[in-house]
Order: sequence, then C-alpha cells, then structure tokens
Amino acid sequence: MAKKLKNEKALLKEALRMVMTDAVKRGVVEFEATDPQSLKIEYAYRLLIHDKKISPLPPDQLTIPKMKHRLAMWVTHELPAGHALLN
Repeated sequence: MAKKLKNEKALLKEALRMVMTDAVKRGVVEFEATDPQSLKIEYAYRLLIHDKKISPLPPDQLTIPKMKHRLAMWVTHELPAGHALLN
C-alpha cells in the first residue's frame, strides 16, 4: 500500500468537502446528513475520475481505504502552497 500521508484523515475530510461543494453547486448530487461516509467517498472518487482529475485504481484494488488515499493525494495538489494541512 502507498505511504500514508501525515494528515491523511484531515486531507480526506477537506477533499470530500471540496468535491461535495462543487458537486452540489453543479447540481449533480444532493447528500443527506445520514448518508454513510463510504458512499460519499466512493461518489467523490468516481466524480473526480469522471472529471479526469484523477486516474482510476485498477479494479482489483478498488477498496474504500485506497479510494480515501487517492482523494487525500488529490487534495494535496489542489490546496495552495503553505496550507496548514500540507505542513
């Protein structure tokens, strides 16, 4: 497995916030507070693939932990330099 990022949990949270805010703004999804975290993770992962912002995992590696890591990695490239989560 890929090396765990220092703030992976917080990076994942920020990635989900960014993707969901964008998706709702675009009118492509509505989430309920009761929706499970895994559903949001999978949706965000698939939306980023659809938008060609990340490359898909091989089918045999398609797991929630690997999707979480891919989202956390993506957000490290989206945050401005010097962002608190990157330190």
